[in-house]
Amino acid sequence: MSENEISFKIIGCALKLHRKTGPGLLESVYENALAYDLRSLGFDVQQQVPMPFVYKEVKMDVGYRIDLLVNSKVIVEVKSVENLAPVHFSQVLTYLKLSDKKLGLLMNFNSKALKDGIHRLANNL
Repeated sequence: MSENEISFKIIGCALKLHRKTGPGLLESVYENALAYDLRSLGFDVQQQVPMPFVYKEVKMDVGYRIDLLVNSKVIVEVKSVENLAPVHFSQVLTYLKLSDKKLGLLMNFNSKALKDGIHRLANNL
């Protein structure tokens, strides 16, 4: 599957999850439920994937973690905040750059309508 096909399925699962639970839960709840739903559809889903930082040939584990990596192609960053800040977008773009992935989804489940809290971000490789 292409990144676009995968992201379409991820967004569909996220919308169903949000319709069932609504806003106001912890990020970890949405992350685990979304991972469960995606796995039930046959996707390979990795959670809390370490994202090392390489500086001057030295690989440093500085605590960055990708919330979800789906089929080793699409990064999903799950948030449950009042409002997304510019740093949230920068975080996903940095993860895309460091991992050489093409597509990331930033999802704020604390939105009244989740469609307003979903953002697709692309890495200009």
